[in-house]
Amino acid sequence: MITTRRIATALSLLGAAFILYIGINYLIAPESIATGFGLPEWPTGDAVAFMNLKGVRDTVTGILVLVLLALGQRFALGVTMLALALIPLGDMTTVLSYGGSTATAFGVHGLTAVLVGLTGVLLVREPRNPAPA
Repeated sequence: MITTRRIATALSLLGAAFILYIGINYLIAPESIATGFGLPEWPTGDAVAFMNLKGVRDTVTGILVLVLLALGQRFALGVTMLALALIPLGDMTTVLSYGGSTATAFGVHGLTAVLVGLTGVLLVREPRNPAPA
C-alpha cells in the first residue's frame, strides 16, 4: 500500500541520491557538470575553487538527509527539508539574476525547490508516534 510516509521516504531518498550525485560530480569532475547549472559563464583560474565549494555543500546536504532519515528523525528531517528548499530557490534566483537560462532556472532549480519543500511538508505532517510508556 502506498502511504504518505512511503512517498515522503522515497522522495527523501531520491533527493539525497540526486544531490549526492551532483555534489560528488562537482568535486571530481566539475567541468562535466557545471554547464547544467544554467549560468552563462563559469569561473576560471583560481576562481574554479567555487565549484568545489558547491560540491562540498551539495554532498553534505545529501549526507544530512540520509543521516536524519536513518536515525528516524522524520520531523527534524521535514523541518530541515523546508529550510533546504531555500538553496535551490537561491540558485534559481542567482541564475535569473546573472542572465542564465530561464528554462534551467525554473525547470531545474525551481522544480527542485518545490519537490524539496513538498517532501518537507509531507514529513512534518506525518503523525508522530506517542512515546512508549
